[in-house]
Amino acid sequence: MMQENMTPIDGLSAETLFRGKGLTYDDFIVLPGYIDFQASEVDLETQVTRNIRIKRPLVSSPMDTVTEWKMASTLALLGGIGIVHYNNSVDSQVEHVRKVKRFENGFILDPVVLGPNHTVLDVDNIKLEHGFSGIPITEDGTLGSKLVGIVTNRDIDFEKDRTRTLAEVMTTDLVTADEGVTLRGANKILKQSKKGKLPVVDGEFRLVALLSRRDLLKNKDFPYSSKSEGKQLLVGAAVSTRTEDRERVEALVGAGVDIILVDSAQGYSVFQIDMLKFIKQNFPSVDVIAGNVVTVDQARALIDAGADSLRVGMGPGSICITQTMMAVGRPQASAVYHCAKYAREFGVPVIADGGIQGIGHIAKALSIGAGAVMAGYLLAGTSESPGDYFYENGMRVKRYRGMASVEAMDAGGGKRYLSEDNKVIVPQGVSGTVLDRGSLIDYVPYLMKGLQQSFQDMGFCDTASLGEALYSGKMRFEHRTAAAQAEGTVHSLHSYSPPKFGRIQIDGF
Repeated sequence: MMQENMTPIDGLSAETLFRGKGLTYDDFIVLPGYIDFQASEVDLETQVTRNIRIKRPLVSSPMDTVTEWKMASTLALLGGIGIVHYNNSVDSQVEHVRKVKRFENGFILDPVVLGPNHTVLDVDNIKLEHGFSGIPITEDGTLGSKLVGIVTNRDIDFEKDRTRTLAEVMTTDLVTADEGVTLRGANKILKQSKKGKLPVVDGEFRLVALLSRRDLLKNKDFPYSSKSEGKQLLVGAAVSTRTEDRERVEALVGAGVDIILVDSAQGYSVFQIDMLKFIKQNFPSVDVIAGNVVTVDQARALIDAGADSLRVGMGPGSICITQTMMAVGRPQASAVYHCAKYAREFGVPVIADGGIQGIGHIAKALSIGAGAVMAGYLLAGTSESPGDYFYENGMRVKRYRGMASVEAMDAGGGKRYLSEDNKVIVPQGVSGTVLDRGSLIDYVPYLMKGLQQSFQDMGFCDTASLGEALYSGKMRFEHRTAAAQAEGTVHSLHSYSPPKFGRIQIDGF
């Protein structure tokens, strides 16, 4: 019989919810809490590794259709952090890391460049595809070559012969800035020169970057930027467990990488542990994310070997078929809860990797112990992800593929899988397309505003109080039946207009 004045408690504690059942994010819901603060007051700052905090709990996946330097730079500006993939040469991956570390908002580090033998028609095609025509001209038409001129609209607008070479029409009286110039200094040069573009050159007059007046005018402040003590953007990079990647680790550390992620589909192996120990022994100042894991046994082994963060998930990604093909894995919510609960005892954060379809899934991952989420599908299709847009059935899309798809494994992605025979490929992922989501500049603030509102509904104003409520039992949950899941999303309409950024923001609640 209930004692007098005892308040009835609805729902279940997380410990009870996850006892003996494998649950995904859609299998449960968080019960509402008391609100005495504005959503804008919610502090989303979180621990992404043992020693690194970020303002926004969002990490981009090291996939070759998700994270290269543009994704990593922009995401860091917006408060998250990107992990550059390793489906490339060591030099290429190192250059991506260096670009992030050198990045200063406003500078274009990979401008479109042409050579003197290109034609006015080539400029027309670039303008048609990219929407601009102020193009630096170098000796061999590549970045890093000696700057010889620049072509702008005023050079070609009234040119009737579009087959003329750029050597004949380009401006050679150049205003430039020296490498290392600050954004403020470059802006001053632009204002004084009244030019639209400002090439940045090194001591041998080789082109290293470009500054655009148009970009300066729309330049924004980024108060949540993920930066090191040296005021450089934070960036991570992935490596495989293979012995030859120890050279890759050394090169990445030399380039200034802040986090190394040891990338393996099943992280409970001697190969992962050996690589983890190698990094911690030789480069102790660099934090290491280890994984992937889904059980406490796996988590224990990697923490014992020195992991500074755990990547949790095996098979829940939208392009992953590991659980079907291998019959091994774990439902993602259960994996996150159990691994996070154990890792918390050692001060090791976990990153929920896979299965994140929208704001609600981010909120649920954090509510059951994750310090951050790792997103592949959620960020693929943005303008900052690698690859070009194209049209499929009338919709603007980009390619998105699992690193265990046949295409990615052919290109080197199979290094994250413990396969000895490359003649027979057993895929654990697929290739597909995702809709254009626009720029991260608009998209990430949208996701984070929704996440703040979710925290408000749950009754917690920061990630610390959310974690305390989880393990004290104050946070309450309920199972969701299939009928409850159907009831909790759009239903019974003849038609409807999806909200901003499309269908993914309806799913995942």
